[in-house]
Amino acid sequence: MKVKEKLMLDYPGLCEHGPIDIVIFGDSVSHGAVNGYIDYENVYWNQLRKRMNALRDYVPVNMINASIGGTSAKQSLDRLERDVLIHEPDLVIVCFGLNDVNFPLEVYTSSLETIFRRCLDAGTEVIFMTPNMLNSYVAEDTEPYLRAYAQKISEIQSSGKMDTYMNTAVLLAKEMGVTVCDCYAKWKELSKTQDTTLLLANRINHPIPEMHKLFADSLYDIIIGDGADRGTEESTMHREE
Repeated sequence: MKVKEKLMLDYPGLCEHGPIDIVIFGDSVSHGAVNGYIDYENVYWNQLRKRMNALRDYVPVNMINASIGGTSAKQSLDRLERDVLIHEPDLVIVCFGLNDVNFPLEVYTSSLETIFRRCLDAGTEVIFMTPNMLNSYVAEDTEPYLRAYAQKISEIQSSGKMDTYMNTAVLLAKEMGVTVCDCYAKWKELSKTQDTTLLLANRINHPIPEMHKLFADSLYDIIIGDGADRGTEESTMHREE
């Protein structure tokens, strides 16, 4: 059952199928890095949950955050069963790439392939969300202790290496039948008219809150789509057998 269909369940359906469980599997941005610190209130997946419950609040939407900052897809393989599949989720949102560009492309794609395959084999719906752009230069207000790393990362973005990683990952996901939420492409489009480095709170890789909204809105459009029916509202009052 698709998440959109489950959101519209009535009382008997909810009793039979249970609430919606969505696992978020990624790195620091998914972990909760929003504005230079961990912010579970404004992180994209919580904004997504709020939008889904604003559409229809009868069915609980549980966001299970299995993301850990600083990790890559490869480094997260060993915890896929423990942190993701054990929950038997309705949907897994996979978002790796920001740290993976520090490793060979083949390591990134083979790790994603394993994640996608194991999730699909478990019968769960999967969305691969591409991350934000990295900084394209070292901004003047970059923290001094981060400037050397910012220079390294800016070269990855400006050289086209990040583009290659994202394009290859998107192609892989599509070939495997995994739904793609290509937020990286939206950032690239924004970069034609805006300084996207200034949309990063740490001026390297952590988006400002407004850009987490872009992630949330993009996911919502894919999961729910336009013109969604609110369905029949249910009472939470006690029911006699």
